[in-house]
Amino acid sequence: MVDQDKIREAVKLLLEGIGEDIHREGLADTPERIARMYEEIFGGMEEDAAEHLSRVFSVDSHEMVLEKDIVFYSMCEHHMLPFYGRAHVAYVPDGKVVGLSKLARTVEVYARRLQIQEHMTEQIADAIMEHLAPRGVMVAVEAEHMCMTMRGVKKPGSKTVSVAVRGVFEEDQALQNRFFQMLQM
Repeated sequence: MVDQDKIREAVKLLLEGIGEDIHREGLADTPERIARMYEEIFGGMEEDAAEHLSRVFSVDSHEMVLEKDIVFYSMCEHHMLPFYGRAHVAYVPDGKVVGLSKLARTVEVYARRLQIQEHMTEQIADAIMEHLAPRGVMVAVEAEHMCMTMRGVKKPGSKTVSVAVRGVFEEDQALQNRFFQMLQM
């Protein structure tokens, strides 16, 4: 659970640390605004993907299901700066499917945490394997990282791509290729 009192105090110290007057008009409510914002953007810390992946429907099909272009916003644990982009989630059902919005909600659970993109990609794939028990899962995430854009090397527009494969996707190169072809549709 987010401790808003600690966040407000930390923001005041940060503002003072960079030489700001925490009492000036433009900053007077900033600690409160940031505390509320952090509660929202780190809300995934208190969520469990199982909640979203538990409502399933029976199917006879074993064809790939792909939800692509799921927009997300997350925060890098190294610099506490945003990274944002799109996640593409595919799975091959084994007798059951989940509502498509639940895949997007699963992405949100992990995106709304302080972490790195590579872990987020793995966590999404692992949660779907664990809770939906499909024949396989493939997740690709492409994101722009503000730590690359506004500081350090300052390379706006550069994208980081991470991929996680599980089950039949690990063994079947043709299935992986089909995933990437479907992303182009």
